[in-house]
Amino acid sequence: MTQATNIHWHEGDLTRAERWERLGTRGGTVWFTGLSASGKSTIASALEQELVHRGRVAYRLDGDNIRHGLNRNLGFSAEDRAENIRRIGEVAKLFADAGAIAICSFISPYARDRDAVRKLHADGGLSFIEVFADTPIDVCERRDPKGLYKKARAGQLKGFTGIDDPYEAPRAAELVLKPGDEGVEACVGRVLRVLAGAGVIDRA
Repeated sequence: MTQATNIHWHEGDLTRAERWERLGTRGGTVWFTGLSASGKSTIASALEQELVHRGRVAYRLDGDNIRHGLNRNLGFSAEDRAENIRRIGEVAKLFADAGAIAICSFISPYARDRDAVRKLHADGGLSFIEVFADTPIDVCERRDPKGLYKKARAGQLKGFTGIDDPYEAPRAAELVLKPGDEGVEACVGRVLRVLAGAGVIDRA
């Protein structure tokens, strides 16, 4: 990928601290990762609704939705997956810097790509909360709402995570959820407690 040259970061007159204080908000990113059909998008959607009902600016960035627009030119090779996560990591950082809570729901199978997004936030002084939807693949296959596992098992879908492409589970996620054993409301409550502990929201 060709890198742009002769570009310079232009600082504005408004600091992050001033923006957040004036708007009465704090930003951060909640990054859901897990296998397809693990329940991460369902929990992310419920979390978004709960935060907005509490008066917080929150926006959900979903893997499939992003590939309809911003990342519509990317496939599912390792290189394209890495670029997919790099782009959304940059978008999430901008949302967080603006004072919003970015809720990202992506399979994001490779640890190095997730770690790069974490570092991006850390370098920018922004909260990054990794949430692992730890659902066994046999449970995901039984759910299979899009029929993707069935296609992958039949050889109709190549490079499918968990079947013929690896998923690298987080080793030090801020939160591990068991959507197969916990209800959506309980999972959302656990995420809220982590957000409160990180100082992104006032109370769980």
